[in-house]
Amino acid sequence: MTAELSGRCTPGAAVQSLGAGRWRLSIPAGEAGRYRLAQLDDYCCLRRRAFPWRPPLRLALRARASHAALPGTWGFGLWNDPFSANLGLGGMARRLPTLPNAAWFFSASPPNYLAVHDEHPAQGFLAATFAAPAVPGPILALAAPALPLLAWPTAARGLRRLARRLVGEDAAALSLDPTAWHAYALEWQADGVRFEVDGAVALETAQVPRAPLGLVLWIDNQYAAFPPQGTLRFGTLANPEPAWLELAEIEVSLFANVNPGR
Repeated sequence: MTAELSGRCTPGAAVQSLGAGRWRLSIPAGEAGRYRLAQLDDYCCLRRRAFPWRPPLRLALRARASHAALPGTWGFGLWNDPFSANLGLGGMARRLPTLPNAAWFFSASPPNYLAVHDEHPAQGFLAATFAAPAVPGPILALAAPALPLLAWPTAARGLRRLARRLVGEDAAALSLDPTAWHAYALEWQADGVRFEVDGAVALETAQVPRAPLGLVLWIDNQYAAFPPQGTLRFGTLANPEPAWLELAEIEVSLFANVNPGR
């Protein structure tokens, strides 16, 4: 089936339908200090508990990017939009931040560092999952007074150790040319996630995200870094040239909870 996608973008960015099931997400060139985003998703106006996807399912698509080392992040997959803090503005659903759950193909340029388990890759083009318990947003909000401690390296390292106890993750670095068309697929089962690129297995993991999740496909100039040695940093990067992500043949297939290849 084809997901019901809607586009969102910042000024100057664009979400374009190219026809025949193809899309181009593009952001303009610009300096650091201003957020640039082009995104397709199927959950914008939904509360997190109403996100549409649960296992078992298979997401498949074809994609290429404008450059092999785009500043910021881009990718496609399933997640629970954990860092959203909107309050229903602009027609969006009310959602508080929560712990991350995701299964996706994710490209993150330096200085991004998006792993809390030190043995996993935290930059580059990755197949990755995050698996965390359901913690109500209001409970997490009670921890907000501790956020200034993230600016103190000793406290930040302690909070990072706590994050490792709460959030399971797995990731594999992908060695390919992202500017060429490739076929990407992920199979999300109740007991595992399998990632494929051009029909070859890229990662199989038992770190399974908690349902429900939404489909997201995006490109932006953002970074977030929570490295082993210290403080949390986040912001936006300069991209000297316009950047884009093209997508085609986006399909979500539901199937029985059986995977003969595993």
